[in-house]
Amino acid sequence: MATSPSWPVDGPLSPWLSPWIAPDGWVHRRYDRPREEGTARRGRLLFQTGRADMVEKYGDAIDHFRAQGWDVTAFDWRGQGGSGRLASDDTGHIDRFDRLTDDLAAFHADWVEEAEGPHVVLGHSMGGFVTLSALAAQRIAPDAVVLVAPMLALRSPVGQWAGAMFARWQVGRGDPRRPAWRRLETEAASTARQKRLTHDVARFADQQAFRRRWPELCLGSPSWHWVAEAFRATAALRDDPGLARIEVPVLMLVALADRLVDARAAGRVAAQLPQGEMVAFGRGCAHEILREAEPMRGNALAAIDAFLARRVISRRSGPDRRPHP
Repeated sequence: MATSPSWPVDGPLSPWLSPWIAPDGWVHRRYDRPREEGTARRGRLLFQTGRADMVEKYGDAIDHFRAQGWDVTAFDWRGQGGSGRLASDDTGHIDRFDRLTDDLAAFHADWVEEAEGPHVVLGHSMGGFVTLSALAAQRIAPDAVVLVAPMLALRSPVGQWAGAMFARWQVGRGDPRRPAWRRLETEAASTARQKRLTHDVARFADQQAFRRRWPELCLGSPSWHWVAEAFRATAALRDDPGLARIEVPVLMLVALADRLVDARAAGRVAAQLPQGEMVAFGRGCAHEILREAEPMRGNALAAIDAFLARRVISRRSGPDRRPHP
């Protein structure tokens, strides 16, 4: 069941929001905001978030890139944020991740035609997975890509094979759209979530306050089908021969202590990319690297800025990187 897209007119980003319609008619919530006034123009940056996120959650990271001279665009993924729902409640559901890749490819094609580049795509977590999937399939060809804690394997206490088998078993034994776990709102549960996501208590508290004020933009737990599809799709991407044919410069930031996605899998994928680079963060860094406490967050942003300066800004006269037809 799909629900109509909506977003609060009094939200913090409302002046910069507009609809974008996918080829199949699904309406997404789009965000566009130019670089800060007075900054030298660097190009255009498409900032894509992770599962259950919305653009507002990364407002301060977006402002950082605007201050560096980037015109920033984003859109909420199908089924979350202000882009409607694929379940009848707040469960995060998807039938197949290919739909998200289709959306990104179509949006990217429109976006690169709108204004001169260079064009950079940044994807966090699930957004990083979708971005890399589109790259491997040669459906997008930006000037550079940044993957932040990309979801290239779910963190599973029983391993990938057993975790995938268990998720498929759960899909077959009941409604595949039912939530994979119950989201608890106790203080202990909130503290546990905070530790999985970020060491910055203030940023996490802001996120909780946002959930209370604008619950219509927020998701709960993923469905069992989402979990099963995530195991399947990430395994397929890890074995995709298209990874070795990606000629776009890719920077991958990983948190070695990440408790949501497997940093080791990300490292193995990074090694397959012809122009891949990886920066790893140690014990003081959780999954949301760009929402981490200082100095971790600052170090991550500095690594991205240096990569873009070296691989994009200094090479603006390089070859055309349009997608293959």
